[in-house]
Amino acid sequence: MAATVTDCIARALDGFTALAATAEAIEDEWQYVTDLGTVWRGRLAQVDAARGSEPAPPGAAEAMEALVAEAALVTDPHRAIDWLSTLPQIALAAIGEPA
Repeated sequence: MAATVTDCIARALDGFTALAATAEAIEDEWQYVTDLGTVWRGRLAQVDAARGSEPAPPGAAEAMEALVAEAALVTDPHRAIDWLSTLPQIALAAIGEPA
């Protein structure tokens, strides 16, 4: 069965959650990390509600796997914070959605 937009968003959120856990090590940035989570999870939820059942564009599921694998390599909390802004934008682009 072909991947849906919901499948791709769920996979992206797996990577986002892992990055957030890594970023939480920096106590001074806790509010910023929390705010990024609120904003990007909200944006992804909006797309999921609007387009979730649609088939994902060709290559999108593979792009999500590669994106999450790359994010899993991030072990530095400061880099994880950077990735919290980047990963959702890449995920949205992969499913043909503006950030």
